[in-house]
Amino acid sequence: MAEESGSERTEEASSKRRDDFRKKGQVAQSKEINTAALMAVSILLWYFYGPTFWTKLSEIFKHFFVQAGHYEVTPQSIVQIYGFVLKNSAQLLAPLFLMVLVVGFCGSFFQIGWLFTTKPLMPDFSKLDPIKGAARFVSKRSMVELLKSLAKVILVGYVAFKTVFNEFENALYLVQMETVETLNYVGRVALVVLFKSCGVMLLLALIDFIFVRWEMEEKMKMTKQEQKEEYKESEGDPHLKARIRSLQQEMARNRMMAEVPKADVVITNPTHLSVAIQYEQGKTDAPVVVAKGADNLAMKIREIARENDVPLVENVPVARALYKVDIGAVVPEQMFKAVAEILAYVYSLKRR
Repeated sequence: MAEESGSERTEEASSKRRDDFRKKGQVAQSKEINTAALMAVSILLWYFYGPTFWTKLSEIFKHFFVQAGHYEVTPQSIVQIYGFVLKNSAQLLAPLFLMVLVVGFCGSFFQIGWLFTTKPLMPDFSKLDPIKGAARFVSKRSMVELLKSLAKVILVGYVAFKTVFNEFENALYLVQMETVETLNYVGRVALVVLFKSCGVMLLLALIDFIFVRWEMEEKMKMTKQEQKEEYKESEGDPHLKARIRSLQQEMARNRMMAEVPKADVVITNPTHLSVAIQYEQGKTDAPVVVAKGADNLAMKIREIARENDVPLVENVPVARALYKVDIGAVVPEQMFKAVAEILAYVYSLKRR
């Protein structure tokens, strides 16, 4: 089997890639959700607010007709008329405008949460390319949008037609009804059509929301090469990190070697261990491990100790136990006696 191409987007998007898409404004947002929500809330609002709206509107017209004969056409009266119309129109339409704002905000917030970015507003001159623009008309995305629009028109049209067709027999009795009864009947049928159409729109919006989410996940997928490059950007080049770690270890080793001449004794395991001990009476409560090493590093510690006349004492169990102690740490309490005997021996040699 041929090796998988590195350009295939088979890997799930990382959190960094998701954040990058989000900062650019590329999020999974279905326009159908906002449309369906606006339609549903509009129907409900109109169902409950409609009687109040028509009552207030009729009062406005009644006021005009009653007061029409008493108005004098003067600049002051015209200003008063305009003020009256604007005030009452604002009161009538305020719930509708408020509803549009609230539904639009909630529809977007439900899908993508809080997001503020200006990158989508930045000019992109590549979109002015006529060849690329023509290609977008025949792209996969445009075909999907066309199919969604056709499905919406066909389903909503079918539901509306079926509802009206089922009322055909009842409509024959309209010729015997009063005008008010006819209007009430037409209003009821229209309301049923709107409710059913709204149900279809909500169903289509849910399907579109799932599809948009899936489409965005596919778009955000990464190739193996992109994953490697992102890892290098976020974690750093492994070779560079290894080099930095090596330099840090070298600097720490040099600092440790600089402490060996100050040691009181170097306790050794004749095979491969060396541990340098220092005790400053009055400054430390117990002896401190200032250097340690194994194999070649242990030989280097012994070499520096000989050059600076630091005594070497061979003690296998003590060397093994102290090698487990961190550099700069005091000797464990259980080792006090053994280390004290070694220091006493070293001090006796120095006095001699």
